[in-house]
Amino acid sequence: MSDKGISIAFATICLFLIVALLPALASTNPLLQRADGAQTLKEEIITYNHGDTVLEGYLVYEESVKDKRPGVIIIHEWMGLSEYEKMRARQIAELGYVAFAADIYGKGVRPKNADEAAQLAGKFRSDRNLLRERGQAALSVLQNHPLVDPERIATMGYCFGGGASLELARSGAPIRGAISFHGNLDTPNPDDAKNIKGSILILHGADDPMVPMEQVIAFQEEMRRANVDWQMIFYGNTVHSFTNPESGNNPEIGVAYNPISERRSFEVMKAFFDEIFAK
Repeated sequence: MSDKGISIAFATICLFLIVALLPALASTNPLLQRADGAQTLKEEIITYNHGDTVLEGYLVYEESVKDKRPGVIIIHEWMGLSEYEKMRARQIAELGYVAFAADIYGKGVRPKNADEAAQLAGKFRSDRNLLRERGQAALSVLQNHPLVDPERIATMGYCFGGGASLELARSGAPIRGAISFHGNLDTPNPDDAKNIKGSILILHGADDPMVPMEQVIAFQEEMRRANVDWQMIFYGNTVHSFTNPESGNNPEIGVAYNPISERRSFEVMKAFFDEIFAK
């Protein structure tokens, strides 16, 4: 057999062995299990209430671990709870937390287009007490879950959900931290920052036209006056909604996905959780 024939035969044998061994490796290697997710993640649709309003969230966690662990609330963008937030919840669960993608709008209430989303989000932005109460209803789900350490809960959100997470923190909720990904920073009640019990992390596009610099400066002053433990990270060449691939790739319109900023912000988020949950 020629040298070329021997090389081809050897490569064929190696490929056969790799394919044959993959199922066994996946069943014994926890890293492979986590990459797949389906083998170990438990997913549940959770129906809960705020007053007479029925809400429907998405809970996910690593079911092979029986010890209590931190919980993380994920609050949706202005289009309502979608597959995007559920995907983020699974990512959080793979980090070892109980993740709950909350429903602010109500079961089955989903805008059909941007106009409807603006109207619905505006309803909650104009009534921050209602927005906070919906966040507190989600918090109660995690506080009462048998696998969650109620002393170690945080909230995070995207766009509308980022602002909602900040309002939950301003309400004085007993959470370790709040993260806003490209969310609104304004509030009609800046003095309520004194109620914040945890740390704040803002992950923001430096060129985000949806959040004017006046709002950024006002937020920073709000945090300083209340002596909050806060940090704000700006991502250059980045506009609004930079973590969502569905945002497109045209930053000229002010909304665009930026995979570099998404990756960087996700790593900062992980470090933030490591810090606040270790306290």
